[in-house]
Amino acid sequence: MDFVTLKNGVKMPKLGFGVFQTPDGIQTEDAVKWALEAGYRHIDTAMIYGNECSIGKAVEESEVPREEIFLTTKLWNEDIRRDNTLQAFEESLERLRTDYLDLYLIHWPADGFEKAWIEMEKIYAAGRAKAIGVSNFQPHHLETLETISTLRPAVNQIESNPYFSNQDVIDYCSEREISVTVWSPLGGTGGSILDDPVLNELSEKYKKSPAQVVIRWHLQRGVVVIPKSLHQNRISSNFDVFDFELCKDDLERINLLNRNMRSGADPDHFDF
Repeated sequence: MDFVTLKNGVKMPKLGFGVFQTPDGIQTEDAVKWALEAGYRHIDTAMIYGNECSIGKAVEESEVPREEIFLTTKLWNEDIRRDNTLQAFEESLERLRTDYLDLYLIHWPADGFEKAWIEMEKIYAAGRAKAIGVSNFQPHHLETLETISTLRPAVNQIESNPYFSNQDVIDYCSEREISVTVWSPLGGTGGSILDDPVLNELSEKYKKSPAQVVIRWHLQRGVVVIPKSLHQNRISSNFDVFDFELCKDDLERINLLNRNMRSGADPDHFDF
């Protein structure tokens, strides 16, 4: 496992397991247990995913000690708008069966995110979250935070994949020591990225699946990546990416696939 060291010294595994759109219950519990068995030590969820209870149960019942697992969840938009940050945090902890988080994120730059950030600073100062950050923030949102706080987010979680590299935001964060996690790293549900001829050519060259090639590309870009799956073989396969490297020319070939084409919502124009 490779790690990124956040600016406060906390180590975050560079390959995590995402659980977006995985239903609460046995499917998610099994998926998390399989992920931990495969070697993942980073689980990324959110209140709005509706599966924090399943994550907490799976982590508690696994043979991996809690302190070895990097656990992330997120503050949802309605709690941001209602100035409900502290209560929402407590409720997430209860569902996750833990007394601290490794990372707590503002999920989207909803109205009121500035006040939410100040409340999250209190959580961080109390040691109840080892790091705090944001998700889906554009540079201008980050600049707004800088006008109200001296504490920069440790992480910005954003959409990125070969068809939507989002490299400008990644570069902006890197220049400011804000680590980046990428969601929808394989293009999202129903996407066609893994059928791309270039990725399939590289798949044959490296004797790896197109998904493994894309995950490796993300890792070599220096971002944290959180692929998801409910299938045990795919969960294991997505983790099997530490025994090869893409050469510089092949990295550039994937870079050139960028179409600036989002699969998710635009952080400047969302209605939820």
